[in-house]
Amino acid sequence: MFPVIRPKTAIRTALSALAVWGGATFSSLHASEIEASPSDKGLQEIVDTAQDGDRILLGPGDYSGPIILHRPVMLEGGDDVRIVGNGTGNVITIDGPDVMLRGVTVTGSGLDLSTQDSGVFVTPNGDGAVIEDSVISDNLIGIYLSGPENATVRNNIIVGRQDLRVNERGNGVQLWNTPGSVVVGNAISQGRDGIFVTTSKQNRFIGNEFRNVRFAVHYMYTHDSEIRDNRSFDNTVGYALMFSDGLKVTNNLSRGDRDHGILLNYANKSEFSGNVVDRGGEKCVFIYNSNKNDFRGNRFEGCGIGVQFTAGSERNVIVGNAFSGNRTQVKYVGTRWLEWSENGRGNYWSDNAAFDLDGDGLGDRAYRPNDMLDQVVWAHPSAKLLLNAPAIQILKWAQSRFPALHPGGVIDSHPLMAPPVIARFEGDGYHAE
Repeated sequence: MFPVIRPKTAIRTALSALAVWGGATFSSLHASEIEASPSDKGLQEIVDTAQDGDRILLGPGDYSGPIILHRPVMLEGGDDVRIVGNGTGNVITIDGPDVMLRGVTVTGSGLDLSTQDSGVFVTPNGDGAVIEDSVISDNLIGIYLSGPENATVRNNIIVGRQDLRVNERGNGVQLWNTPGSVVVGNAISQGRDGIFVTTSKQNRFIGNEFRNVRFAVHYMYTHDSEIRDNRSFDNTVGYALMFSDGLKVTNNLSRGDRDHGILLNYANKSEFSGNVVDRGGEKCVFIYNSNKNDFRGNRFEGCGIGVQFTAGSERNVIVGNAFSGNRTQVKYVGTRWLEWSENGRGNYWSDNAAFDLDGDGLGDRAYRPNDMLDQVVWAHPSAKLLLNAPAIQILKWAQSRFPALHPGGVIDSHPLMAPPVIARFEGDGYHAE
């Protein structure tokens, strides 16, 4: 049995293609709609006979992979449509421009990390590729954008190999040198990292959800990009941003991530606003050798440490944030004073027993989250045994009366009396706009 081909007029096809593909370019307006079923000839042969702009509709059932898409076609499935690999290499390779893959289940890639075996692999020739509304499950890497420009990964469910150890798994979505590409609205679980991007720029990761991975979002050498409206639940780290500059990180949630909510390592000149890290583990935010970052209007609560600074991080602005219920609000070992207020406005600290006698919403005296004894305990943990000794209590009293005894550290000269409101995160759940 051969597939049914239904010719369309040039105008009707062009309008339909523009409506569905959102402005992709085509080399031919005389496109066709091709209906296929598992009983037809091989899927690769059907794809090879299609013309630019053709729409290939797959009926229910299993289709054998691997397949390669060389030209701008739409490959669309529906309920119970699966493309199943043979356990080696990639299941689907997109090697031509303006390809759309929609509404299929892709499974059965190889397991070789050295060859980056993937459910869907997009080569540098795959500019403008769109992978959407699909289930990408039980592959080594879910979707790999390896060099295309302006590709889109949208509204997919991506589940990794649960039979492998975490360090043997691939990433849910992996990106390399793919400027302008976006990853939006996906549910990603059971991989190594949810999204891993390296050596790229101008990428946007928006509205994705991550569970049971190592890092929800992992940046390496990627600049001038955006992370917005994502949710990370119960992972090892929420947002790990490394060796990357010029990032905009806004309105993201990290809830229950075990080590860090936000981790900066050599990340510079980036903006963080409207983010919430709560019910976290070791650190809400860890800043390592990262400079000139701006944190405003974020909420960090329920962690072992609210923010830890180390390795010479300089000229970071931290203003208008809420630090609530952290066992240690700030950990900073250094002799310099770091002022965490700007233009008469600082941060909210849940353990700041302050008064506001003039009613301006600001504490009447400066807040210092750490003192000399904190630094001694950090450097010599066994000193905790002496914290209740009378001499230690006298030293604490002396420092409270004579601030000059402080060795340096963070000071908030204008602490807030109430935390900033982040409406989208109020209550127990995540509320998208």
